[in-house]
Amino acid sequence: MLATAVVALTVVVGAGCRADPSTARGTAERFLDAHYVEIDLAGALPFTSGLARDKVEHEMALVKGVSIDDTTFKPIVRYAFLQENPDDEGGVRFLYRGKILVDGGGGFERRWLVTVRQEPAGYRVTNYQELAE
Repeated sequence: MLATAVVALTVVVGAGCRADPSTARGTAERFLDAHYVEIDLAGALPFTSGLARDKVEHEMALVKGVSIDDTTFKPIVRYAFLQENPDDEGGVRFLYRGKILVDGGGGFERRWLVTVRQEPAGYRVTNYQELAE
């Protein structure tokens, strides 16, 4: 019973820490969740436009026909927000640190720079870059 209460509280607190999905940062984080945490490129696509959309579509073409099932190992990916900076074109750049844990206990870190702009349909990720630590 106590364990159930702790899990429920953790879920509620964790959900409360997420950025509002109708904001630029919320859009960036929904994109990161789909693309890097869930490894769901089709799920990341609706959060994108322009160059970011082209990149995701290219990645989807690269893995087309690759079978991923319950036996496929997926790394554990976590990320943390580092910085927010407006860019010169009316967008916002968000910098995150990602930790990728792989089978066997190893891992590595990356930084992700995600650019988000307001469009008629809402905020969209217009570019993203992966930077080595």
